[in-house]
Amino acid sequence: MLPLIKALFWCACTLGIYLASRRLHRSQGRWWSSPLLVTWVGCGLLIVTAHASYREYLSGTHWLVWLLGPATVAFAIPMHRHRALIRRHWLLMCVGVTAGSILAVSSSWLLASAFHLSPELRASLLPRSVTTPLAMDASARLGGVPELTAVFTALTGLFGAAVGESLLHILPVRSPLARGALFGMGAHGAGVAKALEIGQEEGAVASLIMIFAGQVAVIAAVIVAGFLKRW
Repeated sequence: MLPLIKALFWCACTLGIYLASRRLHRSQGRWWSSPLLVTWVGCGLLIVTAHASYREYLSGTHWLVWLLGPATVAFAIPMHRHRALIRRHWLLMCVGVTAGSILAVSSSWLLASAFHLSPELRASLLPRSVTTPLAMDASARLGGVPELTAVFTALTGLFGAAVGESLLHILPVRSPLARGALFGMGAHGAGVAKALEIGQEEGAVASLIMIFAGQVAVIAAVIVAGFLKRW
C-alpha cells in the first residue's frame, strides 16, 4: 500500500503545482511564471527536499510521459486546420525549417564538442530544438537519454520564449509568418504559447513550424542511427 500512497502523492503534487502555476501565469504573464518552468522547478525542489529518487517520482507520474504519444498524434490537427496556409507558404516553410534545423543541430554539436561531452550526452543534446515528444523519440534512436533530452528541450524552449519577444523589437520582423516562424523554430512548444499571445496567425505558423522541425529531426535521427549501426 505504501508504494501506491507515494505514487498518488507525487501525482497530486505535480498536478497541484501545475494548476497553481497556471493561475500565477495568468496574473503575471512573464517568462519566469511559465507553468513549464514553475512546475519543473517546483517538482525538482520537492524531490530534493523529500530526499526522493527520480524513479520514485516517476512511479506516480509515468502516465504523464505516456500522454506524449497522443500529444504527438494530435499535431495533425493544426496541420489540417491550417492546410491553406501551408499551401500558400510551403516553400518558405521548408527552406526555413531546413536552415533552422541545420543551425540548431550545428550549434548543439559545437556546444557538445566545446565541453567534451560523452557520446550519450551528445546524442541527448542534439534534438533539443524540437518539441519534447519528438525530441525524446529522436534522442532514443540516436542512443541518448530521452529524459535528459526533455530537460535540454525545456531549457531551450524557456530561453527562446523569454528572449524571442525582445528580439522582435530589435529585428526588422513584421510579417506574421516570420514572427511565428521565429518562435516555432527557436522555442517550439513554449514559443507557440508566446506566439499565440501575439496573434492567432503567428501562433498558427509557430505551431506548423514546430511540427515540421520535429518531423525533420526524427527523420534525420532515423537516417543517422541507421548509418551508425552500419559502421
